[in-house]
This record gives sequence, C-alpha cells and structure tokens, in this order.
Amino acid sequence: MAGRTKNGNDKAVSRDSLSVKAQGRRSCVLLEDPSAYIVKTPRKQRNSTVAASRKYAVKLVSEAKNIAIGWLKICNLENAVGFGLPEVDDRYHIWRVPLVKLETKERIGEVVIDAYTSLVSASETTVPAVLETRLLGRNEAKQSARNGNTDVTQMPVSFVRNTVILGDSEQALLDIPSQCVDLIFTSPPYYNARPEYEDYLSYESYLMKMRRIIHNCHRVLSEGRFFVINISPVLIRRSNRNEASKRIAVPFDIHRIFVEEGFDFIDDIHWVKPEGAGWATGRGRRFAADRQPLQYKAVPVTEYVLVYRKHTDKLIDWNIRKHPDQQAVKNSKIIGEYETTNLWRIHPAFHSEHPAVFPVELAKKVVRYYSFKNDVVLDPFAGTGTTGRAAATLSRRFVLMENEMKYIEIIRKEMPDWFGAATKDVLFVGCQPPDTSSVLL
Repeated sequence: MAGRTKNGNDKAVSRDSLSVKAQGRRSCVLLEDPSAYIVKTPRKQRNSTVAASRKYAVKLVSEAKNIAIGWLKICNLENAVGFGLPEVDDRYHIWRVPLVKLETKERIGEVVIDAYTSLVSASETTVPAVLETRLLGRNEAKQSARNGNTDVTQMPVSFVRNTVILGDSEQALLDIPSQCVDLIFTSPPYYNARPEYEDYLSYESYLMKMRRIIHNCHRVLSEGRFFVINISPVLIRRSNRNEASKRIAVPFDIHRIFVEEGFDFIDDIHWVKPEGAGWATGRGRRFAADRQPLQYKAVPVTEYVLVYRKHTDKLIDWNIRKHPDQQAVKNSKIIGEYETTNLWRIHPAFHSEHPAVFPVELAKKVVRYYSFKNDVVLDPFAGTGTTGRAAATLSRRFVLMENEMKYIEIIRKEMPDWFGAATKDVLFVGCQPPDTSSVLL
C-alpha cells in the first residue's frame, strides 16, 4: 500500500517497542500483557483504544485474524500456518498479523492489513512463495537465486470457462484463481444518482466498496494486462427548492484508488454522446431560459472510459511476445478502421429493465483493443451482460458477476440469442442455467 513503512516484511518488532510508555508515547496498540489477555478473557474481544479513536475499519484482534485467515485460504496455506498475536501500528495505520509454524511457533512472516480499508497490503505482506520456502526449511538464498534466474518464456494459460456468477463481486473474486483474467471492463453502479442506486450510506462507503473490488480484481488480473472502467461524475438532485444540487467528481476519486491499488494510468478516453442526450439530466435548463451569468452549467454529453494497466516492470511488448497462444495474437490484429483519438462517438443504449446500460459497441471497442481472441474478459458489475455479449461476439471468453437476481434473469433469458447453442456450456454459479432445449444446434 502506498505510503506505508519501508521496513522489511519480516523484520521483528521488539515487545518493548509495542508497549505503551509511561510518558504517553503511542508507538502501538497493545495495552495488556498478552498472557494475561489470553488467560483472563479468552472469549472477550477487546477493542483497541487506538483503533477506536482512529475510527479504523479493523478494530479487533479477531477481525485482523479473520482477514489473515481469508488471505491464507487464497494461498492454500490456511492449514499449514499458525498465528502470533496481531498488533496494530498506529504510526502507519496498519495491523500486523504474525505468521508462525504450527509445531515450533517459529515466526515465518506476517500479514499486513490496512486498518482503514481492511485490505491486505500485498507490498508489505510476506509473499506465499517465501512462506512455503520457510515452512519446508529450504535455503532462501539458493531459492531466491533460482527464482531470479528463471526466464519466463510465456504468460500462464488461463483455463477459466465462460461463467456467470450471482453474488457480490467483492466476495466472488476471492473464489477464482490468481492471474486467470486477461481484461477487466466494467461500469460500476452510480453513487445514489437515481433512486435505484441509493444503496450506500455515504459517498465514503461507496468508495470503500469500489476500493475493495478493485483490490480483489488486481489479484485475478494477469500481469501487465488492462482494467478499463466506464465512469462519470454524478449529479445528486436537490431534495427541495431551497437546496442546491450537488455534482460529485467520482472519476477523480476512482483514479486515486486505482493508483494506490497497484495500477498504472494509461489513457482517458471520452465516450461522446449526441448533443441532445445530456438534456435528460436537467442540467443547463435554467441558463437556457434566462441566460443569467453565474448560472451557466454545461450539459454533459461525455463519460470517461479510463484505462489502467496492472503494474509491472515489463513493457506491453512482453505481453504480446509471451502470450501462450501466438496464433490467437495473429488472428486478433486490428484490421480496417479504428479509433485514432480519445473521442469515441457512440450513441447511448437503452434497456427496458435496466436504468443504465452501456452500448455493446462501446464494449466491443474495449474488448477488441485490449485483448486477444480466446482471452478471458471479466465484468464485476455485469448488469444485463453487455460485456459478455461483446466478448462472445469477438471470440473471447467471459466471466460475468452480478449481485441482482433480476439482471441475472435477463442474462439467462437473452444469452441464447447472442451465444446460441454454446449457452449450454456456460457455468452458472449461484443460479440455474437457462433452458437451451429450444436452441438450434
């Protein structure tokens, strides 16, 4: 996580440095003697005074340990590693969860958790390969040299099949393998811009949800591949005539999250709609009527399509040369006309059962420009399945995640029309597959 301590992942911290000094110094959290804490109150969860005063998302030792357990499950190490006593470091706003060998209780690493977001810091947590080396008693210097001399001849092959998942993508992403996705394209729900979207108590909680999903997407995205997001500022309409409406610059806050979560900014593309499309927002009508200075507001006819690349020290050329299917690379070459600028003029789309769908033409352009044939394209906010439709049309695989059953039903209903007989081979998780008995083979 950006801005954290420069200490090594596994540097031991003395017990004295973690106690609260009589002079009032607060280098850390632990107010009780560990043995007394365990013996006297084995079932009581004690709230850290520091964590509570800082309004951390992770306040309890048990919460930090549960997050670490979840991370170990992803690494398939939950049955091989034990825990020391988690401690919060309020200098850097992190929790440190020591990892130990089950038999000897020897410390072999730690999980570092951002106390505000509850996300595991990949840059400061001991990497799984190091944990495995220490568990097996291997020589770390030789292992490191061996790993350093390994020439990666090609990118890993993804065996993920076409999949539709009903559920919260924050959790669903934890159940799919690391680096199995080649492109992510999505348009997240608006923040309370319409009655249909009033699902968040505050804008901060909305951003936190987006951060957790982006964080989990980082793990499943292949090295050096792209995450493209369609997003725009939102207008919060006034509740009465004595209040002003409020416009929130969501793309700029989302950009900060992407950078902090390990992505490099590549492009800001502007989806340009016909001029009349923006009047539906009601913005600019007052000025059009009386033309008074200070009341001018531009009618929005664009949305951002922001392009990010998962951070790597390798050039994009490496992703092309080391792709495991070089024939697919050749077959994916862009032929004919293409978008030469960052202004993409596309008519908006409408769906009778969804308030905010993006056009399949937009999805096709993104899929065509940022993936190869047979690549896996993920949409963590699938809606009615537009990204899946575009991916299938362009001979890519798809993984669609959607939390609303009513939209899953639309995907189930419409998929046979755009995917034909291949629908019967799609994996549906958490929901029933569509009836394909009437689909022509």
